Amino acid sequence: MRRTALLTLLALPAALAGLGVVESADAQSAAAAPTGLRDVMWVGNNWAGTASIVDANTLEVLKRGVNLIPDKEQELADIRTDPERLAFYIAIQQGPGEGHDQYVDDMFTTKDGKYLAVSRPSFADVVWVDVAKAVAGRTDSIVREQPMDGHRTDHMGLSPDGRRLLVSDSTERQVIEFSMVDETVGGTTLKLGDRTRSFESGETPHESNYTQDGSRVFHASIGKVYTPGDEQGYGPVKIGPLHDALKGDRWFQILRNSDLKITQRWDMGKELAEAGYPDMSSAVRPMAIAPDERFVYFQVSYFHGLVEFDTQARDLNGLVDYTAGTIPEPRTGAVRRVVSLPNRVPTMPKEQYVNDSAHHGLSIDKAGTTLCAAGTMDDYAALVDRRTMSYKVFDTATTGHSYGKPYWTTEGLNNTCWISLSEADSVAVLDFSKKKELAYLAVGDHPQRIRHGFVSNAVLARYAD
Repeated sequence: MRRTALLTLLALPAALAGLGVVESADAQSAAAAPTGLRDVMWVGNNWAGTASIVDANTLEVLKRGVNLIPDKEQELADIRTDPERLAFYIAIQQGPGEGHDQYVDDMFTTKDGKYLAVSRPSFADVVWVDVAKAVAGRTDSIVREQPMDGHRTDHMGLSPDGRRLLVSDSTERQVIEFSMVDETVGGTTLKLGDRTRSFESGETPHESNYTQDGSRVFHASIGKVYTPGDEQGYGPVKIGPLHDALKGDRWFQILRNSDLKITQRWDMGKELAEAGYPDMSSAVRPMAIAPDERFVYFQVSYFHGLVEFDTQARDLNGLVDYTAGTIPEPRTGAVRRVVSLPNRVPTMPKEQYVNDSAHHGLSIDKAGTTLCAAGTMDDYAALVDRRTMSYKVFDTATTGHSYGKPYWTTEGLNNTCWISLSEADSVAVLDFSKKKELAYLAVGDHPQRIRHGFVSNAVLARYAD
């Protein structure tokens, strides 16, 4: 059910930003589910092409194996007839997919719980799935499909009011915005899944996060993580410029949502060097934004730990030392702390890191006191005190079950951190304040993104496992 690619954006007025008064992301997560709906955590099983649904309060797995690729055979048939698409499909499979198809990367429900938007990297699209039909196992569950301009989808971001969805168009250096509702704005009628706007990113756009009021977007690109040449040097010879050329532009930027204007853009490798940490990657991986939205915590490629960045501090040397694309280095923004966490694979060549990720997964509790980090190549998760940066590790030895390749963390209800354990096909749930594991749940093949959402109680009553 592949559709012809959209080559141009819809000519929509600036009113499409639809800002106004919106509910904050934290308020949405903390509030009770709307009448007739249940708070759940959706777990995307990347290699299986399915989702698992977990009750966000009781931590009970309600449904496994929800098929998010009911059109798989048609998609594969279409790919085989297009040499360019086939080449990218194989490259994604053998590169980022580690020899597997990447069927499900990210997902968000609409606020009424009726539809689930899903980014599907191997199919280079985003689809909107009728949740009731998908949970019932029907093959006609996809109600809308939108292709990327490029050949792979990745992370998504949902606006706090639930009306707009940002999707990373991995091979086209852009992020595309779609409507998550049917509405009329400024005389223009929008339907669920309509494409609205886009903004420029660097090489391989990655994660996008809205501020609580929806007025700004924090976004990062990670470069060509699937290429060789991961080492910064060989012996005494530094190859930094060559490494940068191989990986491409890796930017961290803040946008104004009303018009998607980029207001600040940093090259974090250069910011880290300015702070006294040379030869670190520019690629900002998962990030966690503090409640004040001034401090951002993030992971960078190859680094076993995290970085604290103050977006409002004066630039450390007061000079404009570089230009990122066409945008000069901001006069504000400074690295405050670089925090190392245990490196359990010190002799592993960097080329063996999964998509350049030493650590991939970072979130913060609502109070802003504790960070939750996924130690991907080290097979642990860590709860990190934001003030002291002391940490508690959760792994096979401390819990009694596998913490193989954790690849994402997210905040859940009741002050919890949810961690996808991709190699263990499981999810762990940690209590931020008590620093203890609350649950360990079997889900599906290679769980990756976990998102809070809603599902109808009636649908669950009829079709739950």
